[in-house]
Amino acid sequence: MPRAITILTDNFADWEIALFNATARLYYGFYTGYATPDGLPVTSAAGMLVTPQLAIADIDLRELDALIVCGGPAWQDAKSAALIASLAPLLQAARERGMVVAGICDGTRVLAQAGLLDHVSHTSNSADNLAVPGYHGSAHYRDVPHAVADQGVVTAPGTAPVSLAAATLQALGIADPQLDAYLRLHAAEHQQHR
Repeated sequence: MPRAITILTDNFADWEIALFNATARLYYGFYTGYATPDGLPVTSAAGMLVTPQLAIADIDLRELDALIVCGGPAWQDAKSAALIASLAPLLQAARERGMVVAGICDGTRVLAQAGLLDHVSHTSNSADNLAVPGYHGSAHYRDVPHAVADQGVVTAPGTAPVSLAAATLQALGIADPQLDAYLRLHAAEHQQHR
């Protein structure tokens, strides 16, 4: 069974990772779990209380296929600098193991500070959003409204949860008619009507 952990902080942007986790769990039989800085419950931007399975410090990469960093205001809070710095070795080790690592919205800032975006095509909410210490990948930035996947690293602006789900699943080797149909259902809402 494929396994994915999503990292959440207080006031996380719940819409950004819901489609990936629901699709992976219900349609493809993934184990989907959540980790928070101290392993305690967090409240989402919408007020949903989430009890995680573990603390970030307890993540065992040997048991995972994907690690996702959800966006939220915590990643721009100066008080999170130590947390972001502590995540860098975990994210780097995940990439060294060949795991898929994804970040959406301000979660891309965490990937940038860990050096994961220095040599791969990537996106975020804007180029300015990645003006963070340790980021040297501006030449690879793509100003697009959808997820970008390159060499197992998936990034997306906060407005792109559907393409984040698709790109992350595809990076994990899932590309089938069921996923195509699911994506078409979500994309239909955004087609122009005449």
